[in-house]
Amino acid sequence: MRIRRVPSPPRMARFHIPGPALPSPRLRGRGWRSWRGPRTWAGVDRRPPSVRRGRSRPATNATTSAGAQPGTHTEPLGSSADPGPYPRSSPCTMDWQPDEQGLQQVLQLLKDSQSPNTATQRIVQDKLKQLNQFPDFNNYLIFVLTRLKSEDEPTRSLSGLILKNNVKAHYQSFPPPVADFIKQECLNNIGDASSLIRATIGILITTIASKGELQMWPELLPQLCNLLNSEDYNTCEGAFGALQKICEDSSELLDSDALNRPLNIMIPKFLQFFKHCSPKIRSHAIACVNQFIMDRAQALMDNIDTFIEHLFALAVDDDPEVRKNVCRALVMLLEVRIDRLIPHMHSIIQYMLQRTQDHDENVALEACEFWLTLAEQPICKEVLASHLVQLIPILVNGMKYSEIDIILLKGDVEEDEAVPDSEQDIKPRFHKSRTVTLPHEAERPDGSEDAEDDDDDDALSDWNLRKCSAAALDVLANVFREELLPHLLPLLKGLLFHPEWVVKESGILVLGAIAEGCMQGMVPYLPELIPHLIQCLSDKKALVRSIACWTLSRYAHWVVSQPPDMHLKPLMTELLKRILDGNKRVQEAACSAFATLEEEACTELVPYLSYILDTLVFAFGKYQHKNLLILYDAIGTLADSVGHHLNQPEYIQKLMPPLIQKWNELKDEDKDLFPLLECLSSVATALQSGFLPYCEPVYQRCVTLVQKTLAQAMMYTQHPEQYEAPDKDFMIVALDLLSGLAEGLGGHVEQLVARSNIMTLLFQCMQDSMPEVRQSSFALLGDLTKACFIHVKPCIAEFMPILGTNLNPEFISVCNNATWAIGEICMQMGAEMQPYVQMVLNNLVEIINRPNTPKTLLENTAITIGRLGYVCPQEVAPMLQQFIRPWCTSLRNIRDNEEKDSAFRGICMMIGVNPGGVVQDFIFFCDAVASWVSPKDDLRDMFYKILHGFKDQVGEENWQQFSEQFPPLLKERLAAFYGV
Repeated sequence: MRIRRVPSPPRMARFHIPGPALPSPRLRGRGWRSWRGPRTWAGVDRRPPSVRRGRSRPATNATTSAGAQPGTHTEPLGSSADPGPYPRSSPCTMDWQPDEQGLQQVLQLLKDSQSPNTATQRIVQDKLKQLNQFPDFNNYLIFVLTRLKSEDEPTRSLSGLILKNNVKAHYQSFPPPVADFIKQECLNNIGDASSLIRATIGILITTIASKGELQMWPELLPQLCNLLNSEDYNTCEGAFGALQKICEDSSELLDSDALNRPLNIMIPKFLQFFKHCSPKIRSHAIACVNQFIMDRAQALMDNIDTFIEHLFALAVDDDPEVRKNVCRALVMLLEVRIDRLIPHMHSIIQYMLQRTQDHDENVALEACEFWLTLAEQPICKEVLASHLVQLIPILVNGMKYSEIDIILLKGDVEEDEAVPDSEQDIKPRFHKSRTVTLPHEAERPDGSEDAEDDDDDDALSDWNLRKCSAAALDVLANVFREELLPHLLPLLKGLLFHPEWVVKESGILVLGAIAEGCMQGMVPYLPELIPHLIQCLSDKKALVRSIACWTLSRYAHWVVSQPPDMHLKPLMTELLKRILDGNKRVQEAACSAFATLEEEACTELVPYLSYILDTLVFAFGKYQHKNLLILYDAIGTLADSVGHHLNQPEYIQKLMPPLIQKWNELKDEDKDLFPLLECLSSVATALQSGFLPYCEPVYQRCVTLVQKTLAQAMMYTQHPEQYEAPDKDFMIVALDLLSGLAEGLGGHVEQLVARSNIMTLLFQCMQDSMPEVRQSSFALLGDLTKACFIHVKPCIAEFMPILGTNLNPEFISVCNNATWAIGEICMQMGAEMQPYVQMVLNNLVEIINRPNTPKTLLENTAITIGRLGYVCPQEVAPMLQQFIRPWCTSLRNIRDNEEKDSAFRGICMMIGVNPGGVVQDFIFFCDAVASWVSPKDDLRDMFYKILHGFKDQVGEENWQQFSEQFPPLLKERLAAFYGV
């Protein structure tokens, strides 16, 4: 088999776990990795809560953007230079007072900006841009916020938020008197009677501080800390609110020498307030300290025991916000200072068991994070085993939809397929560039080994107790494996057959959550469970149907391992019906689950292709916008899975017209092109010559997209103030489709390349600053090298130095594809590769010896070193001893294929030139040779000669001693195949 570049696209709806908020998340990633990345679950970033959660701040109205950069105007608002009707105000001084008429008009503008009318909004926006030309407009805004107490609070707060946006956009341009007036007003009014105004002033203070002003505003922190001592609650709370925001936004700076380490004073000060009589103050105090746990701030580490002691004292606090912050602190301490928690672990676990059932869901969610973090710690099994009997039922109970979840998910709406999607239902989608991988023994080339996790940061708002409980159950299943089942199985039966749909749905989710960790233990039950789950695909509740799709996808690997008629055929039939379900959520889940089934089943689906294509094509006319994008993914995955079997006139006639129709409807700047181009890339590769009738317009458009993007990038580089930076995803996805065309069409692509300037464009793309562009460029270069080297060869002298400089494993996928392209060029260049060997060889040898190098990169590096040795053995052989051991271990698990063949021929030729280079590691060479199932006869002869040559050289007795080290299987294979 040839090397495959697996695009690893973001699986747009794979494993949809319905969430509590709209839009529901799309869990991306290949297989379950979207749920179980190193620190992710359900596509949600599981960084520590201090980093993960943004604080809740008042949102500005759409019209309150920062507006234009201030111009050259220096007159105060209302001066004769002002085009508006504002009378002249007094100069900007610390006792600044507004002009009454100007003030009234600013107030009117603030009222208008709250209008839902679009035309009014536009007028307000234009007026704001005008007013931002006048620096003392900002004085009016702070005046309304802090002094105009006769106005309603929303108007005053809005004034502050517009000012905050102005500070963000162009604070450096504020005249010093304006900046000083704003800062003084903030500090003087931090104790406003209104909590909304206090919060707004706090946001304003931290925004100013984040503009580099912490160093330039030396009195800020001392004054805020002094205000904490105020007997006036509002002043204390306002100061604490501002400090909490500063701690969140500037935690590293506060622990640096730049500010003379104010934390040394602040941390002990905050700890004093853990016992304050006001729960709001206690909560602020914990939240402030929590910001410094993950960075292990020295001031906190010096007070760590006091901190933990104070936390324990607050464990039973009546206030939910305090309990939430205590849980958050313990979760982070578990990660960074577990040594301090171990002596108390039994009590902490008991506490967290209670809090995970807290009547306040925010507290319960925070506590539930504890189990996710504990599962990552080496001590998890030891400390948690005796508590599983309590914990498992709690987690299972947390996996039920709450009433508010069902309302938000429109769980009572069964048919909504005719309702158009709103724009916010369709989250931004990012293309993943192609990466080159090799097929392995006993596994399909799914390319997921080193794929980055596709974290759906925009799904943060969807992280809830249900998902966290399911994620915790999943990670614990991976820790405890079958040991979890005695606690789960008695619960599962009652859940899966429960008459209430909400309970039944949670049981199906439980079954999906444990699929990876408990698979072996579940196997005896699957012959009974899978038919039940398939039956659930027809449940009258849409949310039950959608979760059944997801859970079945988790067991797809087992389903495919059974005789097809037993489970695969019924599952496929029912999933295809659900793809045409009347509910959009079910369509999405079914499409996603079917894509997983396609990946697992591969060519097992060939007998059903006609039926599958009929369904997918019918869905084109049925789906709304969002699910249409997911449908492209299902079609692309089908093409990847069945390959050339799709190249039948009947199938092409069904599939291509709707795809080309969509292709023609979309404009070049429409981001829906991303999934469609990815889909077409897979289809073109699968159809091979069957794609010929469609190739010319597709090829030309891809070249145009690359050319346009490069031109926009150049204009932006030269005139950043006049042009916007282009979205390079258009170029990346076009390069990948060109790769698909070159791979699918082979030599047929030569005429298209001859009539275009793609080689010139490729030269530019290979030097792009964005790694993903270079990654896709090298994939295309490799494919063009194989398909039409006649057009690549004249560029080799220019291309090789670029390839050499990109052999940098810091950018793994770029390095991987550059390595692969060099290997393909070797095979075309032959001995003419000689001038370029030294340009790349040292880097390749360094990569193959580098610790923790991803498997895919190691394999491609080994192949390319072997190919270099094949065409230029004299140049490469002297370095044989430096790479032979990792070379052999990298390629022992690769299936027999052309790449492996050429690489092993190369190693044999290098051993011929430098036999001494392999002596010390000869056992590794023997093992690598034995990994071949059926080498070609001439390659087998090469192996035979090397093995017998070595045996003859050392003598029979020494060979016997040497071969005693061989594992039995290796000894058997070498004796059977090579007679040694």
